[in-house]
Amino acid sequence: MRKRNSSEDRGTTGSLLDSDPDLKQRPDREAPEPAERAPQGPGGEMGKPFKRLGLGAKLKRLMFWLLVIYVSIPFIVKLCPSIQAKIVFLNFVRMPFFIDLKRPQDQGLNHTHNFYLQPESGVNIGVWHTVPAQRWRDAQGKHGDWYDATLSSAHSAILYLHGNAGTRGGDHRVQLYKVLSSSGYHVLTFDYRGWGDSDGSPSEGLMTSDALFVYDWLKRRLDAKTPLYVWGHSLGTGVATNLVRRLCERGSPPDALILESPFTNIREEARSHPFSMVYRYLPGFDWFFLDAITANNIHFASDENVNHISCPLLILHAEDDSVVPFHLGKKLYSVASQSQSLSGHKVQFVPFPPTLNYKHKFIYRSPELPTILSDFLGHQQTDDSA
Repeated sequence: MRKRNSSEDRGTTGSLLDSDPDLKQRPDREAPEPAERAPQGPGGEMGKPFKRLGLGAKLKRLMFWLLVIYVSIPFIVKLCPSIQAKIVFLNFVRMPFFIDLKRPQDQGLNHTHNFYLQPESGVNIGVWHTVPAQRWRDAQGKHGDWYDATLSSAHSAILYLHGNAGTRGGDHRVQLYKVLSSSGYHVLTFDYRGWGDSDGSPSEGLMTSDALFVYDWLKRRLDAKTPLYVWGHSLGTGVATNLVRRLCERGSPPDALILESPFTNIREEARSHPFSMVYRYLPGFDWFFLDAITANNIHFASDENVNHISCPLLILHAEDDSVVPFHLGKKLYSVASQSQSLSGHKVQFVPFPPTLNYKHKFIYRSPELPTILSDFLGHQQTDDSA
């Protein structure tokens, strides 16, 4: 009897549920939701193949875009050669950042005067004049007239022409000024137009004309018997040989030319520069990149200029220089030593071994540098109380 009643009860209940849809949706009658299944990949494996496939796709996409960029850059440079000029000059890279070029004393040059010259109307270029270290105490609180008057002393003067990027306040440049000042030299340096706080935009011709203008300004203020030397570093060596060639052609060469980390010409330097490494072996490298430099009328042909220079020449180069490779400085020396115009003038090459770690811009650290200069220039700077 119980079994029959039970069956009847289940049948009655089933009939009620079927006839009343509301009863199916009562909360206490809700069936539990099935647990979520992890997404399955091919072959029934859970998730992992999709992750590996996604990572591979991302890497392929990355490699594709890198290839697009790699291939596009040569065409962009060729179509817009002005980009290559900016890369050569790097005048828009101002390092160190946030320094006030009007205050050289902030860089430890408390015997340096900042002023501005006008190589042409409406163009101002920033200049620093550092007096010999022996005069630093006298220099405190002094102004431009006092600094100008010191140029009539017996101390020799050096016009320093810096390389690309940065300003006249770059740290390695400041350290060299200090070494030269401590050795008894006046040091005059400036930012070419377009660099630092100087007006205008750069070009090889304008950099050279700026250097010539500052040289003449300095020469007029020196005693007629006071030696004046030209020192160029890196890209500044190209400016220096351009300048000295002009001076020699007009019959008024400087007393000596000093080239620190020089190259032969801008095409060979660009081909050897670390930045060109990823394209150096690309077919058409010269057409894409080097011809774009030439299209901007940028040559800095020091190997040609030394055949028109007639003054003593000193070349300084570190063997571990990766920016301007050592072999370019050695090659320039080889050309200079065979130059007819330099015949009868002292031509010297001073290498610095890689163990010294001087690289491209730290030759100023050499404790032998003052002696190298005095031996080459043939004089010793003496204390001057005038």
